[in-house]
Amino acid sequence: MTCKNKKDRKIKQINLSDIIIPKYQPLVNDKVHMHKIIDSGRAGTKSSFIAILVIYMIVAIPDTAVVVMRKHHNKLRKTVFKEVIRAIKRLGLNKSKFEIKMSPMQITYKKNGNVVYFTGSDSIDDTKGMIDEERKIRLVVLDELTEFFDKGEGEDELTNIEATFVRGNDEFFEMYYLFNPPKSANAPIMRWVKRMEKRDDCIHVHSDYTDVPESWLGKKLIQAAEAMKNANEVLYNWLWLGLCVGTPETVYYMFKESMISKNDDFTKLIHVGISIDYGQLNATTYQAFGMNTEKLEVQGIDEYYHSGRDSGFQKTPSEYARDFKNFYEHIENMINSNRNGLSRKKIEAVFIDPSARGLAEEIRRIMPGIRIVPANNKVALGIERTQKMFSFFKLFINYRQEHLIDEMDIYKYNTDLLEKGKEEVIKTNDHCCDAMRYYIMGFWKYFKMLLPVTERGDK
Repeated sequence: MTCKNKKDRKIKQINLSDIIIPKYQPLVNDKVHMHKIIDSGRAGTKSSFIAILVIYMIVAIPDTAVVVMRKHHNKLRKTVFKEVIRAIKRLGLNKSKFEIKMSPMQITYKKNGNVVYFTGSDSIDDTKGMIDEERKIRLVVLDELTEFFDKGEGEDELTNIEATFVRGNDEFFEMYYLFNPPKSANAPIMRWVKRMEKRDDCIHVHSDYTDVPESWLGKKLIQAAEAMKNANEVLYNWLWLGLCVGTPETVYYMFKESMISKNDDFTKLIHVGISIDYGQLNATTYQAFGMNTEKLEVQGIDEYYHSGRDSGFQKTPSEYARDFKNFYEHIENMINSNRNGLSRKKIEAVFIDPSARGLAEEIRRIMPGIRIVPANNKVALGIERTQKMFSFFKLFINYRQEHLIDEMDIYKYNTDLLEKGKEEVIKTNDHCCDAMRYYIMGFWKYFKMLLPVTERGDK
């Protein structure tokens, strides 16, 4: 493929082999397999490969349309749409040769009228009737395939999409499926992959960053991968190598005794917060943390814990509110001891279980002006972020947080569901861990900066 460079008017030759890793190169001209499954670890370049292939096809193959899909429309613009636009430059082409539209989201190659359509599949019937009347749809890409299983109809939805676009297409047609493998080899998407691998018209290619030339990735990215390998090899195998490592029964399996801090000096802490997990018969706990500005790590301070079931005495919301006021003042005193005349530090925020509205109102009643924030209760995401903090030794629990320490060994996934590929935490012995997660989620925009650059996003 060639293009003219405006500055020197010379012809610039772009070879696909120069911008596609060897593992993917045979797929470009593969007309045998209609179904092509690509999974990878982080930096496996599958997204850049498919974007290059999409642009290459509409430029080089006459009478061609391409459909690129994710499960939800609202995730297209900042992900696969952006990546396909980048591919124009990677192929040495000028963006002026393309019409790029946002509504509807599509890219047209002006010279031949070939089009890339971007769409979601928010319902199983979303793609019915979506047929290009002027050009043949030769390629359908399903990006982030896991979403179709976790939030959609799974294999039934994929079959429906295939039937929609393959109908009446007697010429070349192919479907690409892209995803990062889940932890469990028993997850529904992995069971689907095993069934597809038995078909003669399907090929499955796996890649990871070790398949990519070092000059493409840069030394810093490789160093970040090695840092993860040293910190938590299980997480490294999953995130970077894209392997189904299985899900350990214990959620915070990477927690070590060395992560229990004996610290009694809290004057260097910022972003001090208290997180609340509330129960009636179940336990109610307040967990206090802050970020140490010298050590660049999150440190626990102290906890409050009361279980109506264990103690045989159930407290009312107003009693819990009074206990909270005392705990709040206790934490403020701890972070201000030995300040030697410096201005008094304040607790920055209180993150509370979203279902505990009654307790929140009681606290506001006796503590006017206090900043209470409903906690972000996305469990899987919160666990993933907390695991990263532990893995890189950026999160420490104080010895005073005895109930939280006790929970670290007994906070577990449901083993019966793990065997079916589902990660669901058992809702017992989880109150302190939930509160810790609320705090990490609440200040994540700060805490993620403590991690290597590659770990600041989410899986």
